[in-house]
Amino acid sequence: MTMNDPVPGGVAAETGTTWREMAVARSVDPARLRAEKRVQRFLDAALELISGDSGKDFTVQEVVKQSGQSLRSFYQYFAGKHELLLALFEESVNSTAQRLRDWTGQEDEPLERLHRFTVEYYRLCRTTPKDSKARRAATLGMAEFAQQLLTEHPKEAARAFVPLTSLLVEILDETAAAGGIREGLDHRRVAGTVLQATMFSSFSVTIGGLPVDDDLTAEAEALWELLLHGMAPEVSGRPDKAVAKTAARSATKAPAKSPVSASAKTPAKAATKAPAKAAKTPTRAVRKTAPKTATKTPTETVATTATKTAAKAAPAKKTAAKRATKRTAG
Repeated sequence: MTMNDPVPGGVAAETGTTWREMAVARSVDPARLRAEKRVQRFLDAALELISGDSGKDFTVQEVVKQSGQSLRSFYQYFAGKHELLLALFEESVNSTAQRLRDWTGQEDEPLERLHRFTVEYYRLCRTTPKDSKARRAATLGMAEFAQQLLTEHPKEAARAFVPLTSLLVEILDETAAAGGIREGLDHRRVAGTVLQATMFSSFSVTIGGLPVDDDLTAEAEALWELLLHGMAPEVSGRPDKAVAKTAARSATKAPAKSPVSASAKTPAKAATKAPAKAAKTPTRAVRKTAPKTATKTPTETVATTATKTAAKAAPAKKTAAKRATKRTAG
């Protein structure tokens, strides 16, 4: 069976036990102690091979040879290489979770426990040029297997990460209760995001074209700041007012204008426009009535009367002139 082959029946996933426990359980009770030792020897041999030149590409025969046991004994406890790697990965996750629990337990405040978890887990998942070749190879091998497990066997991966996920959810619950993080978050989803971002953080260095630093503290703290505050501007460690306003705008729509507010605005508008109309009224009235009400002076009255009399006399003179012309012609 290869690493890509599914495990027959998925018994461990259904029973809730680990693959190591399943391997030991295949032995009868009187032989459980001997089975524990044999299984551990296979796991140790696999870890040594992963830390070597072959990485996770070792074969079952190499594991058997490295452990000093028989091939028959191997298949007595494991269905194949994939199941062996699952057991090894679960051992690694359990060990990591226990170390993180011990470290975070040294902090008094919930938010500091969350901080310690993120930073320490980052340091465990990342390697530096100063690390030994064996550690770099083992970390890379486990990371590659974890990625393959998450992609091809998600149910088995979810089970394998239970110790880490449970611990982080527990810390998130405590931190939220203490007011260290905002309420209403799905802590299991947040835990998955934090674990994923931390475990595969080496890819961010590669993608970003960043230099590999020997000191992981700055990188770990940068990741912590990003996870805690996001990319929003901050004021004294808190989101800016502009961010809060944006969040409120996106969360709720602007309320519709009520009839009361509309009616309240009407008198104001009328009051504002009324003086303008009142100001225009006297001017218009003066313009319309001025020609009618203006009185003429005596001189203007005489001039006007003379003009009208001359206009009436002009046609009579023209008629008399025409008659005189006719008489002369006759």
